[in-house]
This record gives sequence, structure tokens and C-alpha cells, in this order.
Amino acid sequence: MDRFNAMRIFTRIVELESFSKAADDLQIPAATATYTIKQLEARLGVRLLQRTTRHVSATLDGQAYYHRCVRILADVEETEAGFGTSGVAPRGKLRVDLQGTLAQHYVLPRLAEFFERYPDLELEIGMGDRLIDLVRDGIDCVLRVGELRDSSMVARRVATLQQVTCASAAYLDKYGTPATLDDLAGHRAVNFYSASSGKMFPFDFVVDGEERSITLPGIVTVSNAEAYVACCASHLGLVQLPRYHVTGLLESGAFREVLGAWRPKPMPVSVLYPHARQLSPRVRVFVDWITDAMSAAS
Repeated sequence: MDRFNAMRIFTRIVELESFSKAADDLQIPAATATYTIKQLEARLGVRLLQRTTRHVSATLDGQAYYHRCVRILADVEETEAGFGTSGVAPRGKLRVDLQGTLAQHYVLPRLAEFFERYPDLELEIGMGDRLIDLVRDGIDCVLRVGELRDSSMVARRVATLQQVTCASAAYLDKYGTPATLDDLAGHRAVNFYSASSGKMFPFDFVVDGEERSITLPGIVTVSNAEAYVACCASHLGLVQLPRYHVTGLLESGAFREVLGAWRPKPMPVSVLYPHARQLSPRVRVFVDWITDAMSAAS
């Protein structure tokens, strides 16, 4: 039995909680995955997986073996990639998930440059803001905006985004331009809510070093960045968002910034990846590259 291959198959079954999904992910027959695990359990003399008709989970022995396998496989990949002075470039598939508008603005336009530098890598890119399980979904790393809450991931901050409060020129001509936060009374907003939690985000301002949140009434609420800007362009109210979304509209005069003296705190942008991936040469070079790609955002 190829022990390293058996470890790879076992770890993917644990991560995906399915023999068939792991086999599809590794592009092997499902029967091969089943036979490999039977051999592995027989050689180790322990039960590694609990199987039901709908679910596969690791036993206590299986959990311990999984964590050791993850470390061993990462060490092997790191050793093979960095051995000697051959300068062998990282190769293989890298699965990443990127926040959509950031990817379209900063990352996708430079992908050709990435592949020129790393021609043996293949990227599988998902885009969105949904909450994902990196391990279960087989994702190597994600690019996310906002303060981080998942301490189980390795995080590297790659940029901070200036935020602005603005509205269309036509809206401000009709309803007036607020000069102070008190002037927001009588104004309305295009409101934004989280598609994952349903929470509506207030407008944030920094007043004398302290954050102050204000919720404004509105006639439309959206959960998509493009729709947010489009509703503002339709003169439906004030918005608050990273400046890069509306740089062109501000420069053309179609949008105007308001309350610039009380801008909210800059919004952090981070790359996150599981601890098991931190030794992977593929992840390392992608994180370094995307840090450079995002440098224009700060």
C-alpha cells in the first residue's frame, strides 16, 4: 500500500465526510477509496471511520490519526518543494475563494501575471461573501473583508480600504448635503444587509476618536455590492462603502462624498487559510502574490 496516498485519501474523506465526494475530489474511483481505507484500518488494527448510509465521521482514533496525517502530508509537500537548490516551481491545483468585487477590481485583472510567474499552478476560484468551511469544502485560502472572527484560521492582513459616505449628485441637489451628523435627520439610506446572517449594517462614523453608529430609514435594502451602488445611482439614498467601489463616480461628479470629516475606520482585508495549509508552497506563493496585488488598495 502507498502509505502517503492512503493518508491523502483518508484525510479527504474526513474533511468531506463522504467516500464518494472524496473520490470525486481526488479523481479516483469510489471503490479505490473504500478499498484503501479497509486496508489502512486492517494495517493499523483500529477503526478510523464511522459509516452510516448518510454520513461518515472519524472515530477518536481516526481524529488523532487525521491530525497526524495532515502534519505529515504538509511536511512532505514542503520538503519536496524546497529540497536542494533546484528551484522547482510549485505545481498542482489551488482552490481559493475571493470576495467578489475585490477580486474583479484587484485580482482578476492581474491573473495573467500570476500564471506567467507560476505556470505549473492551476487555480479554481470561487467568488462570494458566503460563510464556508475551508476544510470541508477543500478550500486552500480565502480573501475576506472586515474584522476576523474565526481564530481557528491563519490570517494575514493584506490591505485596508478607505470607506466613504456618499450619494448621487441628483439626490443631494434634491434633499440637501448634510454638513454634520445631526443633519442626517430627514435623509434616507440605501441599506445593506448580510445575506448569511440577515443583519442590517448601520452607518459608522468616527467622532473624536470614538465610533458612532447611526441607522437611517430607507425604502430599499440590498445584500449585493453592485445593487448597492446601482440603487445609489438611482438617487435612492446615501450609501457607505469602500471608496474603490465608487472612485470613478466620485471623480466624474455623479456621486459626491459627504461627512468626510467623520469617515468610518478603514476596513481590513485579509487572507485566511487553515493551519494545515500554512506549509504548502502553493498557498505561500499565492498569498505572497495576492498581498502584492492588493497593495494598491491601501
